[in-house]
Amino acid sequence: MATQAAPISVQQPSFLDLCPVAAAVESMASSGIDERGAIFTRREVVDFVLDLVGYTPDQPLHRKKLLEPSCGHGDFLLPAVDRLLSAWTRGGSPEPYKALAPAVRAVELHRSSAATVHLAVVERLLRAGISAAAAEAIADTWIVQGDFLLLPLDSDFDTIVGNPPYIRQEMIPDVLMAEYRSRYRTIYDRADIYIPFIERSVMALAEGGQVGFICSDRWMKNKYGGPLRHLIADKFHLKTFVDMVDTPAFHMDVVAYPAITVIGREKPGPTRIASRPNIEAAELSALASTITATSLPPVASGVREIQGVTAGASPWILDSSDQLDLVRRLERDFPTIEEAGCKVGIGVATGADKAFCGLFDKLDVEPCRKLPMVTTKDIETGTVAWRGMGVVNPFGDDGKLVDLARYPRLKAYLEARRDQIDKRHVAQKSPVNWYRTIDRIYPEIAAKPKLLIPDIKGAANVVYEGGRLYPHHNLYFITSDTWDTRALQAVLMSGIARLFVATYSIKMRGGYLRFQAQYLRRIRLPRWQDVPDNLKARLVQAAGAGDLDECNEAAFELYGLSSRECAALGGQWGQWHLI
Repeated sequence: MATQAAPISVQQPSFLDLCPVAAAVESMASSGIDERGAIFTRREVVDFVLDLVGYTPDQPLHRKKLLEPSCGHGDFLLPAVDRLLSAWTRGGSPEPYKALAPAVRAVELHRSSAATVHLAVVERLLRAGISAAAAEAIADTWIVQGDFLLLPLDSDFDTIVGNPPYIRQEMIPDVLMAEYRSRYRTIYDRADIYIPFIERSVMALAEGGQVGFICSDRWMKNKYGGPLRHLIADKFHLKTFVDMVDTPAFHMDVVAYPAITVIGREKPGPTRIASRPNIEAAELSALASTITATSLPPVASGVREIQGVTAGASPWILDSSDQLDLVRRLERDFPTIEEAGCKVGIGVATGADKAFCGLFDKLDVEPCRKLPMVTTKDIETGTVAWRGMGVVNPFGDDGKLVDLARYPRLKAYLEARRDQIDKRHVAQKSPVNWYRTIDRIYPEIAAKPKLLIPDIKGAANVVYEGGRLYPHHNLYFITSDTWDTRALQAVLMSGIARLFVATYSIKMRGGYLRFQAQYLRRIRLPRWQDVPDNLKARLVQAAGAGDLDECNEAAFELYGLSSRECAALGGQWGQWHLI
C-alpha cells in the first residue's frame, strides 16, 4: 500500500517564473478540444482497462492510490470513483475525508473540463451519503487543474489509468516544448505528447503498481518510440497488450491506431496479447478475467502469451511466439540486408514537385540537367510502364549545386518558377542555395538495376527496374553491387521478407503495412558469396518467371528453414505479389 501524502499542489511562481512557459500553459488550458488532443473513451472500454489493472470493487481501493493524468470530463475518473466508493462503503470507514482524500489524484489541464469533472465528482460523493462539506473537500483534493508534465507529484501510485492526450509537437508552443524536452528524455524526433505522459506515469508507479492506458500504438514500433521502449524494457514489465484498431473504442470516429497497454513496475516477464475484441461489456469482462488469470486456460481463449516482447529500443514484436523465435534465429544467423551488400534508399524529395518535376520532354533545361523519373503510378500495372515523367537535377557530378550561369536554359526554367521554389524551408534556410532540391540527386542511381517498393501497401509490390529511371520520393529502392538484382527480388518476395516487414512495421487501417526504409533494413540476408550456385540460379529463374511458389521454396532453402519454421510463416507469404 502506498503511503498517504498531501495533495498535488501548484507551486506559487516567483517573479522569474512568470515567463513564456507559464503563458504557454495558460494558453493550452484555455484551448479547444482539437487543440488539446481530447478523445473520449467509451464506458465499456474504461471498465475493461480498470479490470485489467485490478482496480475492482472487491479490492480495498480506499487504501490504494490512483492517478488519472489527463482526466478530461471524467471518462476514466468517474467509473474509478464509483468503484472506489463501492469498496469504501463495504469497508465501513466512518471518516470519509480521511479515508478517501489520499486515494485519488486527477490532473486536467483544460480549465473548463476540470470544473466540469469537479462538479460530477461532488455529485457522486453526495449520492454516497457524504456531507456537502466533505464532498467539496475531497473533490478539491482529488482534482488538480494544471499541466501534468510540469506539476509536482506527491507520491508513488498503485494504479494509473487513462487516455493520454494526442497532441502533435507543432501544436505546442515552442517554449513549452523546450521545457518538456528538458524534463523528459523520451521525447525524441517527432514524438507525440503522449510519449512523455507515459514516461512520467510509469516513473510515478509504486513497486508492484500498474499503468493501464489506451492510446496510439505508433510508438511501439516507429523511430520516435525508441527511447520509451528502452525505458520500459529496462525497468518495467509489459504485462498486457490489446490491439484496439478498428474497434469503436471512443465516443467519436477518430483516425487513430489505439492499443491498450498495461505496464507494471515489476520484474519483466511474458506479455499477454489479445486483438480487436468486441466492445460489449460482458465479453470485455470475460476477456479481462482471462488475461489477468494466474495461468491461461488450455483451450483457445483469444489470448496469447509471448516471452521477450521488449528488447531494448527495438520495435516490439507482438506476433506469435513461433514467428518471434524465427525472427530472432534469423537475426542471430544472418547479417542485415545492408551488411550483405545492398543499399536501401528512398527517392528524391524536391519540396516543390510542380516546379522540379514534369513530363521529361517538356522540361526545358539542358539534357544533362534532367533525369527520367519513375513514380508509384508507373508500377501499378505489374511492370514498369513509364508515363514519361522527369525531374530537374540542379547538382553536378561533384555533388555541389551547378553554377546557373553555365546552364542558361536551367537558369531560365528555375527563375520562372522561383516563387514556388523560394517558399520551401530549405530555400529560406539557405537563400544562396535557393534552387536545390531537398534531397541531393545521384544520377548513378538511375543507371543501376534496382527494386522499387511503394510505401503503403496491403501486399508488397517489389518491382524490377533495369537501370534507366530515377525514383520519386514515394518509392523506396534497393540496389546491390554484390547480389544479383533478380535473385534479390525473389528473396524479397518470399515469406521471409514479409515476416520482417510485418514484424517491425506499424500497421495501418485495413491491414496495410508501411514498407519504409527503416523496416526494409531489418531484413536479414545471406552474403551472395555464401549462396550455392544452383540456388542462385533458382532464385534468378523464379523471379524472372514470376513464380511466387518457387521464390518461397528457394528462399526457405536459402535460410535453412525447418518444417516448424515454415509453418510459423502460415499463409502470410501468399499475400505478396511478384511483379
